[in-house]
Amino acid sequence: MADSAVAEISFGRVAPGICVRDIQAAQDFYARVLGFRKVFENGDPVGFMVMEKDRAEIHLSQKPDHKASTVNVMHMFVSDVAALYAICEVEGVRIIKGLADKAYGQRAFVFADPDGNRIDVGERRS
Repeated sequence: MADSAVAEISFGRVAPGICVRDIQAAQDFYARVLGFRKVFENGDPVGFMVMEKDRAEIHLSQKPDHKASTVNVMHMFVSDVAALYAICEVEGVRIIKGLADKAYGQRAFVFADPDGNRIDVGERRS
C-alpha cells in the first residue's frame, strides 16, 4: 500500500541539515566561499540558520560539541565544478579528494568546511 500511495506524492527541494560548532563562522564560510546568503535564523543566541544560493539550501544547526563525520554530509551539483575548485584552493579550503572525472559520469571533488563536514561537489559530464 505504501508504495502505491507514495508514488502519488510529489517531493520538492530537499535541504541538508549540517551541524556546526560556531554558526556565525559557518555563515561566514558558506557566504564568503560559496556565495550563500542567510534567509532565516532562529534563536537568541542564533542556533539555527537557513542559507540559500540559487536552488540550493543548507540548514545550519549550532552544536558546540559537533564532531565531523568521515562520510559526505552533502552533495551539490554546480554548473562549473572546476571554477569552484579553483575558488576553494585560493580560499585555503581543505580538499579531501581532488578534482577528477568519475566513472559515474561526473567531474567532482570533496572538500571540508571549517567544522570538518565533508561536501561532495559535482558537475555532470556530457
